[in-house]
Amino acid sequence: MNLSDGPGLFGYVLLAGALFSLGIYGVLTRKNLIAILLSVELMANAVNLNLVAFSRFAQTLLGQAFALFGIALTVVEVGVGLAIIILVYRQWSSVEATDASTMRG
Repeated sequence: MNLSDGPGLFGYVLLAGALFSLGIYGVLTRKNLIAILLSVELMANAVNLNLVAFSRFAQTLLGQAFALFGIALTVVEVGVGLAIIILVYRQWSSVEATDASTMRG
């Protein structure tokens, strides 16, 4: 493989780190449950990007297989997360995370 074919491993890791940092920022600063769910998805995509990048540079398909399983788990997470958000909205007519914290016993 010619290393001048693309941005290189450092570029992919830097992009994934930036995506993960944006996701953490979104989780810590947002009050809307949908925005928090989107931030978690952004963090999961950063992890998948790292898996594929390391797989490409190691010239194996193992990281890409793990990324596919990660995408499948992310789809399930979105389904469960949206179901919880819908239930919170039905109960309190709001999707704010502070309203969901009142569910604690």
